Amino acid sequence: MVEARVAQLTGVYAVSALGRGADAQLAGVLAGVPAFGPVRRFDTAARRVTVAATVPEVGTLPDELAAAIDEACRAAGLDREGRTGCALLLAVHGGPATGPAPAVLAGQLAARCGLSGHTRVYTSACVSASTAVADAAAQITRGDVERVVVAAGYLVEPDQFALFDAGRALAVDGAVRPFSAGRRGLLLGDGVAAVVLESSSGRRPGGADPVATVAGWGRAGDAFHPCQPEPGGTGLARAVGGALRRAGLTPQAVGYVNANATGTAQSDAAEAAALRRALGGRATEVPVSSTKSVHGHALEASGLLELVVTALALRHGELPVNAGWRGPDEACPLNVITTAPRRTTATHALTLNAAFGGANTALLVGVG
Repeated sequence: MVEARVAQLTGVYAVSALGRGADAQLAGVLAGVPAFGPVRRFDTAARRVTVAATVPEVGTLPDELAAAIDEACRAAGLDREGRTGCALLLAVHGGPATGPAPAVLAGQLAARCGLSGHTRVYTSACVSASTAVADAAAQITRGDVERVVVAAGYLVEPDQFALFDAGRALAVDGAVRPFSAGRRGLLLGDGVAAVVLESSSGRRPGGADPVATVAGWGRAGDAFHPCQPEPGGTGLARAVGGALRRAGLTPQAVGYVNANATGTAQSDAAEAAALRRALGGRATEVPVSSTKSVHGHALEASGLLELVVTALALRHGELPVNAGWRGPDEACPLNVITTAPRRTTATHALTLNAAFGGANTALLVGVG
């Protein structure tokens, strides 16, 4: 009997306003201190909101991505020879930008970092990175490839900042309060991350022990509205159900949810409805938080940054607090982690993402 192939995370690295490196991300989400402050990277004088979670002394996006890929590969024990034939899946913004076009950037990063396999670009807004991870895991479990590097990056810049501000999506009180009464909206944040996913059947001499596994993944659409979520959360619930079915697990196996929750009224309520639909009675028991409350919304990079912090928190056995909490909202009857990190012995967690256009993703992370 052939042993089933599992997609393992063997190297992770991330940069956000919480700091540089995986350890800094874990420490930051467990501390629960929001990293938002005045934007000094560009002029915000004409904006309603003037804060975001930005990295001081940050490099260009290509330079930050290249450094993240190199660090993740080193963490996985991949030298330049070991990267030969390795694919790169890249999640970045697809609109006009001052740097190279996404497909060109992917090729440049692959050459710069010694990844000679195929490249693929994901520009599907806030599910870009999580979609890339799902594709990488699918390729590995099918036996198409032995390893894949997934990288993603977004650095707060004036165009997207202006769009979200003009659309009144940004929190005018300067705080992100997921699932909380009195929540006012989202805030943007820098995020650059890279992970190495490898097959459980392709153990390399000198390879790193896995940080976690991508045990399941699911994707589904709502086709409800260009910007608003479907109020009943049907698409996200289908994505969660798909992740559980692929892993062969029931809702009882889920020990934590790192929610998409951006702190906006409609999307948080829809996500709570999705969890009730997908998890049934377990939805009011499983601990839930959104780490966007401390590192902000990194748009295309959100899914990868949040995968990294979810895997690290689960492995560490301590779950991040949901910052900005002011009190329960009857539209979000969930077990939100509100005061301090919570100890856990759980072996599986969900990390969820949703995007404009009704796109939804769920990644099921496993440890142990």
